[in-house]
Amino acid sequence: MSLLTDSPVHSSSNDDFAAFLDAELNSNSSASSPAEEDEDEHEESNDKEAEDDNEFEEKSVKRCKVEMSGNIHEHGSTSHSTLEHNTGKDKSLKMDICTHPGSFGDMCILCGQRLEEESGVTFGYIHKGLRLANDEIVRLRNIDMKNLLHHKKLYLVLDLDHTLLNSTLLAHLTPEEEEYLKNQTKSQTDSRQDASRVNLFKLDFIHMMTKLRPFVHTFLKEASEMFDMYIYTMGDRPYALEMARLLDPNKEYFNAKVISRDDGTQRHQKGLDVVLGQESAVLILDDTENAWTKHKDNLILMERYHYFNSSCRQFGYNCKSLLELGKDENESDGALASVLKALKQVHSMFFDELGGDLAGRDVRQVLKVVRKEVLKGCKIVFSRVFPTRYQAADHHLWKMAEQLGATCMTELDPSVTHVISTDVGTEKSRWAVKEKKFLVNPQWIEAVNFLWRKLPEENYPVKPTNEE
Repeated sequence: MSLLTDSPVHSSSNDDFAAFLDAELNSNSSASSPAEEDEDEHEESNDKEAEDDNEFEEKSVKRCKVEMSGNIHEHGSTSHSTLEHNTGKDKSLKMDICTHPGSFGDMCILCGQRLEEESGVTFGYIHKGLRLANDEIVRLRNIDMKNLLHHKKLYLVLDLDHTLLNSTLLAHLTPEEEEYLKNQTKSQTDSRQDASRVNLFKLDFIHMMTKLRPFVHTFLKEASEMFDMYIYTMGDRPYALEMARLLDPNKEYFNAKVISRDDGTQRHQKGLDVVLGQESAVLILDDTENAWTKHKDNLILMERYHYFNSSCRQFGYNCKSLLELGKDENESDGALASVLKALKQVHSMFFDELGGDLAGRDVRQVLKVVRKEVLKGCKIVFSRVFPTRYQAADHHLWKMAEQLGATCMTELDPSVTHVISTDVGTEKSRWAVKEKKFLVNPQWIEAVNFLWRKLPEENYPVKPTNEE
């Protein structure tokens, strides 16, 4: 991420500030492990951080200028305006007035003035105590957007748990799971596998076991060529940094762009207000739709990855985990591989197929177009899927089918291609069998939505029930 390239700002103070943020986002030190984060609790680390912050603030103050001239005019930035005052024939007073684009604690990052009121958004994941004013956020987003589009890249925000990996507390492992995982981790160690091939980690210092989702390393590598990537998790910061270390051991993809629940502005919610990217260029991968109530148009919903039994129990599923079944997702056509294909389609359409001004394009609209191709041409009728007297068009499966490009209907006619039912004995189900239409259970729609392709209907049969 470059906050400096192609910047229209001419003030040296603003250039230094943008360069500072750029360095923080790409610094190796900011991507430390949870163990290193915990050291912040020690007095020595706190003293050092305070000294670093003070040193930067002192330098910022020294950069602020006091000059002489006359009239108020604006620089090409949000940081300073210039006040001119005539004092005589040959004398004038010119003073730079800082508009406080950012702060550390209650001190302006440029002029060092103590600020009485807090405003803007906190970006603690970039630098501890950093807060940016709204105008400065807009300016930085515009700069970075211009640079990213120049390099044919967009933004991708990635959830961790159940999207890229699955973690469980060691205390939640069953004896059978513990024995199996012990043998698996030993096998990985004995075979001296390449780091990119290791996918199971026992993390004693946080009392957890973590399993990376199949295909995740290839996914990150290929996605990084199309997107500037962020991690955004509801986990705490030490956990987030440790997972980032497992996923990105060489610090190629994320660096400081690791956002945890400690960095959010709303409790139990995720928002793009803490991402330095324009919403029109951001895509999100997450397994929890309700976490993004303000950004559903940016969201690609992921099928949850349940490797451990405790993960199934967490969501109230009465089913066996992948570990208990003794299998895992398929790398070649699993969730991440399928979504990567969709991301490539979106990226290609955004940059190569649309006309008009590149800066005026909206990836959310492109995502809708690509999604509508999945079930294009399908005409669907539902049977015994919605509760009695429920408005069918309000049901999430109806909406999901339409978003995938299908046409949903309430009555049968020869143009219907699919009947989605929970019971083979209903009138509509029997009609589908008689007319040789596809009869599938509701999981077909959900699986298609997760994998971004029309799946074989025979894999989703409707089982008979005792109800008529």
